[in-house]
Amino acid sequence: MKALLLIDIQNDFLPGGALAVPEGDAILPTVNRLQEHFDLVVATQDWHPAGHKSFASSHAGKKPFDVIELHHLEQVLWPDHCVQGTPGAALAADLDTRKVEAVFRKGTNPEIDSYSGFYDNGRLKSTGLANYLRGRQITQVYVAGLAADYCVYYTAKDALTEGFETYYLEDATRAISAKGFEAAKADFSSRGGSIIQSSSLLT
Repeated sequence: MKALLLIDIQNDFLPGGALAVPEGDAILPTVNRLQEHFDLVVATQDWHPAGHKSFASSHAGKKPFDVIELHHLEQVLWPDHCVQGTPGAALAADLDTRKVEAVFRKGTNPEIDSYSGFYDNGRLKSTGLANYLRGRQITQVYVAGLAADYCVYYTAKDALTEGFETYYLEDATRAISAKGFEAAKADFSSRGGSIIQSSSLLT
């Protein structure tokens, strides 16, 4: 049984959003077509309380994309984004959600960021996604969404750690940084993950 994980396809990560991923909207037709080829489709949603500590605005004198240490972890400081209940936090209007059986919200703890759909960055708390997938007899996980070099990458890494056969759908994601994306793909491959194109599923 195989599952498609749609990572953070939210308004704030699309062009015009607070933390826009370049060409983030370009993946929408692909991820919508892919869904019919899976036994299970789930989504993740960044869902930050106002004043989250990953926001540059929460740290005097800091600006977006500065890097600090937060709870002994390296933390990139972001523009305020995906604040709970705001239009920016909503799933993209053009994302077909009819097959999405569950949405796992992350980043809800104001003290710590959460890139992965499975755990926060300090691995203090699980979202319950791994157990949900196991409960549905999922053995293969395919990851798509935004952004390729952050939340998609960390989710894919954790899927491998959790014992799932994991596939990174390269053309169904977009990155904040091309250099970061190359590093993420190299690391993911070195851990035993597979990088594929959506065409291998759609043909």
